[in-house]
Amino acid sequence: MDYAVLTGVVLVTGVVLALIAQWRDWRPSLMHAVLVGVVVRVLIMITSANDTWQPVDFMESFKPAGDAILRGEDPVLASEGGWHFLPTIPYVYGILLWLGIPWEYAGRLVTVVADIVIIPLVAKLAGGEKANLRALQYALNPLAVMIACIHGQVEPVALVFGVAAFVVARGPGSPERAGMTTDVVGRVRGGLAAYGWQRSARRVLGPRGMLHRALLPAPDDRADLRRGALAGLLMGLALCAKSWPIWLIPGMLLLLPNLRARIAGLFVTGLVPLFFLVTLPIFAGTSLHQIPEVIATIQDIRPIVGEWGWTPWFTGGDWALLPIHAKIGTYLIYASVVVVIVVWRRADPIDMTLAILLIFMVVTPRLGAQYLLWFMPFLVARPTRFAWPAIIGVSLWAGYGYLYMTQFDVNTWWFLHRDWSRASIVLLPVLFAALPWNRMKAPAMVPARSAGRAEKAGV
Repeated sequence: MDYAVLTGVVLVTGVVLALIAQWRDWRPSLMHAVLVGVVVRVLIMITSANDTWQPVDFMESFKPAGDAILRGEDPVLASEGGWHFLPTIPYVYGILLWLGIPWEYAGRLVTVVADIVIIPLVAKLAGGEKANLRALQYALNPLAVMIACIHGQVEPVALVFGVAAFVVARGPGSPERAGMTTDVVGRVRGGLAAYGWQRSARRVLGPRGMLHRALLPAPDDRADLRRGALAGLLMGLALCAKSWPIWLIPGMLLLLPNLRARIAGLFVTGLVPLFFLVTLPIFAGTSLHQIPEVIATIQDIRPIVGEWGWTPWFTGGDWALLPIHAKIGTYLIYASVVVVIVVWRRADPIDMTLAILLIFMVVTPRLGAQYLLWFMPFLVARPTRFAWPAIIGVSLWAGYGYLYMTQFDVNTWWFLHRDWSRASIVLLPVLFAALPWNRMKAPAMVPARSAGRAEKAGV
């Protein structure tokens, strides 16, 4: 990488300014925060686009997908599986390439613009008096800058729609919301002790039961359904960028005001990816008989491990195809996410989502540096006690890969990769500590004395 020193100076300066802003409680205008983010990202995008080093997947997977759209071919099949998502982003790539913009800029424009839009969304997500401070801190976030401007990875596109879905789902009012407020299990058990199974079931499922009452239209039913549909539309677009935003859906649904709005949100969330799938023959040149092959390619995830966390210690720090380790890690993810949802079910849905994303990073068997951006808007908007150790830690780890390791030839890169990947295990307890441990219940559900202690602790 030719501009590593300049990039490093900009990123370190950004971290220092973000910490000073935290210490001095700076609250700039949202416009100033966005302008700072624009300046930083445009500068790093220009240097990265003119660099002699370009990320392999950016050139050999993403560019062929955009070229395929220009030729009227399916981006998944024409890129030979290099692009294994829906064609939503390649459509934008194709338009920018058609306009004659060089790929080194065109591919990054998509992610840089998306990451800039995330800045005001972080302010909305945070809410309250420190909303603009959080926006400034995201504008200066080194990991976000590296992923969007150097790597050109599409995580910012998924996040801009995912975070927007949360903002829409929460709607107006206080930024603090409760999670699950109805204890269905408790009511069934209570009814079971008093009335038995049949009467308990009727209380929940029968006429005028809990479920029936929850499905009745509320006074603001049309507004709630519109809100649910719009949130679902945005979350569906997030899923069209990548598949991982599925972890955001529980939090989005809990933020919606009632069951009817949640059903509408979930329905539209699933409808959007389906639309982009069935319109492949119209917009992407995919023949009908190729659609099953496209679906199979999107679903096919090779069990490559050895980049992050605990798996590099089984591979010697190299990439390896180890299906058993990938399977164990997948089961760990599912089990951990279920535990997190249960433990944080009464927390603010944003805190529950933050916990889901952080625990994913701790137990996952496979991860690229870009995955670490998943939790960043949520952690910046609602920082925990160990937020900054986590932010600085993952940024240093990713920065070593992007700025230092790219100075060397391929063989040296692989040699450095062995220690770099294994060193990531040090970050797992830091990310675990960064979970919102003191926010397992929303403030409205926490006794005043406990809430006071949590506020005093700065969380």
